Amino acid sequence: MLRKQLFFSFSGGMQSSLSLRQMSIPKGLGYLTIMAPRNLLYMRSNFLFGSRCWMIRFSAEILFKSVSFRLFSMKCDNADSEPLENEELLNNLLTMGVDVDMAKKRQPGVFNRRGTNEQNLKTFLLSKGASKEVIASIISRYPRAMTRTPESLSNRWDLWRRIVTSDLEIVAILERSPESFFRSSNNLNLEKNIEFLYSVGLTRKCLCRLLTSAPRTFSNSLELNKQMVEFLQEICLSLGHNDPTGFVRKIIFKNPFILIQSTKRVKTNIEFLQSAFNLNNEQLLVLIRGPGAKILDLSNDCMRRNYTNIKERLFSLGCTAEEIRKFVLSCPDVIFLGEKKFSDKIDCLIEEKISISQIIENSQILDSSISTLKSRIKELVNAGYNLSTSSISLLSWSQKRYNAKLKKLNTGQNVVLGN
Repeated sequence: MLRKQLFFSFSGGMQSSLSLRQMSIPKGLGYLTIMAPRNLLYMRSNFLFGSRCWMIRFSAEILFKSVSFRLFSMKCDNADSEPLENEELLNNLLTMGVDVDMAKKRQPGVFNRRGTNEQNLKTFLLSKGASKEVIASIISRYPRAMTRTPESLSNRWDLWRRIVTSDLEIVAILERSPESFFRSSNNLNLEKNIEFLYSVGLTRKCLCRLLTSAPRTFSNSLELNKQMVEFLQEICLSLGHNDPTGFVRKIIFKNPFILIQSTKRVKTNIEFLQSAFNLNNEQLLVLIRGPGAKILDLSNDCMRRNYTNIKERLFSLGCTAEEIRKFVLSCPDVIFLGEKKFSDKIDCLIEEKISISQIIENSQILDSSISTLKSRIKELVNAGYNLSTSSISLLSWSQKRYNAKLKKLNTGQNVVLGN
């Protein structure tokens, strides 16, 4: 193929007809290398002797081929390009019935890995009594489960069996919350935490509750769990109670999330409760190991803000400070309610001719959602129940108990209408 080349020379120097693919620019002790499909530019600079030589070459092929550059002899790749997905993994998961779209949304990084153990995971869980559908559901919701080795799975299962009585119970837990089992692979830390929590008097039932409700407890370092348990024991003794083991067991059972909180948060909340409600040590002890245990999880700012909102709203409805105090202490969970939610529930009840005094006396009804309150009020009114003169406690009853009462009311109304 004929090539037309034009040479320009400045400041003298030998000209060569070499066809260059790589061009170098020496600078000090380094080199700048420019790569082109055909000879485009050659520049030489001699800084030691103050002379410079420029040579420019043109090739007809430049018109048809793109130019690429490489700095310092290093290839410039596209840094933004995403790694290829593991096609074999995708095929395996589709065969297993896994919801791949859901799994990708949950943990997309797993699909770029080359070392996954989906087949081993399936075999292991089948041997423990899990169905293929349950296995597919577990992987769909927590695909990182496929990264665990058979040895790690087996060891972790054996540790769980120290708490949970049967394989099928563990399978049921995994079906509800796969993260609780697969979130961590540190089996040594899990073993240490189990031994420690048993040593401080927690029962198997209590540990099972922790495992199912707050599995992060067992991912904590042993030192963190020790700090919280020792802190709770100190609180117990400082309040004049002589059974720190029983106190810790009680408060953890009431609030399984307590061990994943900071001691600073819990301490600040306990101090706020004692000062805000003017509680003596015995009253505070009853509150925090009973109905008030759950609210220790709240941030102190949130607790203060919500309590202030409750006071202001109830003051506006004519309640006294003592009535508000008794109201909150009888159902501390109302402190979880933000300003809007609390006001909306109060307004919903007042609109149905329920007095504020009735609400104060039956604070537990605020545990129910607004939709539940509205539907029950409508059903009770239709059944002839007078909420303004009768007890409103049934608004917070369990569904089974409430349905039985509603059926009885409807039956009685039908009898009256029939007569």
